[in-house]
Amino acid sequence: MPSPVIPPALTSLAAAAPSTPLGPFVDSAVAWSTWVTLMGLVGLIALAVLSTGPAAARTAPAALPAVTARIAWGAVVAGVLAAPAVLTELAHKASKSGGYDWSAAWNSLYDGTNAGRLAGLEVTFALVAAALAVPLTVRTVAAGRARGPLLGAGLAAASVALGATKFPTKAPADWGRGSFDTLIWMLHLLGGGVWFGGLAGLLLLAAPGAVPTAERRAFWSLAVRRFSVAAMACVAAITLSGLFLYWAHVDGLTQLVTTMYGRVLGVKILIFGGLLLLGTFNQFWLHPRLDALRDEGDERPLVTVLLRKFPLVVAVEVLLALALLLVAPFLHGSARNQAYQAQVSEQSATPIPAKKLPKLPAKQVSTSTWVWGTLETVAVIALMGGAYQLSGRLARRRSAAAGTPDGTADTTTTDTTVPESTTPADATTPETTVPASLPN
Repeated sequence: MPSPVIPPALTSLAAAAPSTPLGPFVDSAVAWSTWVTLMGLVGLIALAVLSTGPAAARTAPAALPAVTARIAWGAVVAGVLAAPAVLTELAHKASKSGGYDWSAAWNSLYDGTNAGRLAGLEVTFALVAAALAVPLTVRTVAAGRARGPLLGAGLAAASVALGATKFPTKAPADWGRGSFDTLIWMLHLLGGGVWFGGLAGLLLLAAPGAVPTAERRAFWSLAVRRFSVAAMACVAAITLSGLFLYWAHVDGLTQLVTTMYGRVLGVKILIFGGLLLLGTFNQFWLHPRLDALRDEGDERPLVTVLLRKFPLVVAVEVLLALALLLVAPFLHGSARNQAYQAQVSEQSATPIPAKKLPKLPAKQVSTSTWVWGTLETVAVIALMGGAYQLSGRLARRRSAAAGTPDGTADTTTTDTTVPESTTPADATTPETTVPASLPN
């Protein structure tokens, strides 16, 4: 992209380039609490709908009420905490002294403005989702016909609450571009919520008491396999939306190190990459190693492996996700504008107040943008599909090596199984493949 043109009136003398502060840590911490609770709410309910519920219904029907109730308790806590988290963020923004104006925050809900309506939707639908999850904490209800409708309605309400955080408050000048930008943000938020919240839900279920010992092998092999497929879709959505946001806010790799926005984004990318690398490690090193221990006659009980391997790995993934969500609120403005404003300020005769610095117009979508975007989309989908197929082949080879001539295993036996890794690189083949099993 050509260098921005500096207005002639600003080029006579040089002034110091403006610094771009990260902003108070408390601002990001308050925003972080909102993201964690709303994303956790979406991910927990989605986990019950897409992964653990169907897996329990098929492999361990007796455990379905317990599995659903534990996830429901997590969703209730997340939904109830989301309401004060949103109000705290509103109160902090409303305060002119850096404190908290609770009265202004409360009065801003449904105050007639679009911002007030959206803030009201965040609080209202988070509490609605929590209320819908409350009956499911009772195992008799979780085992009944109301389970599906309650989870579906709860997931819809939680998605509205999360989506309202990034829905535009003003009608866009360009409806096509505005609608596309909103869609990108929805993909980014919902993809992150389903993935990160799902990891937290798996960690809850890994604690003792949710699944009977005799049924753990069949349940985990199917539950984590289903979650891996959902997680792969989430990573594809996060990656594609992230590429678009990078294109919109960053002009070239150099701005990743020369601007504050770029540095923060670089940290976020590194953490995201760490999550993906951990998934690759799980699938291509940890599980073959567990297979080898099994073949060598390792007779450690399931609880030893489950408590030392699976929860530890998932806990690290959850911590990385929490760190990523903590970094995200530090992203202010854009790298493009920060670099441009620094250049303007350096060539200005007098210091320019930060609020009066000029800004670059938004990038315009061209034919080349659509071409590159299409190629990136195809590449990401192909990569996810290739990882899925490769993981399936490895699973079939492991099953064959374990003595099953057709490359499959009986998921109804009581042999215990370590759950598969929980990041997108962990996807295995559909219902016929079984991950590495461990002896009782």
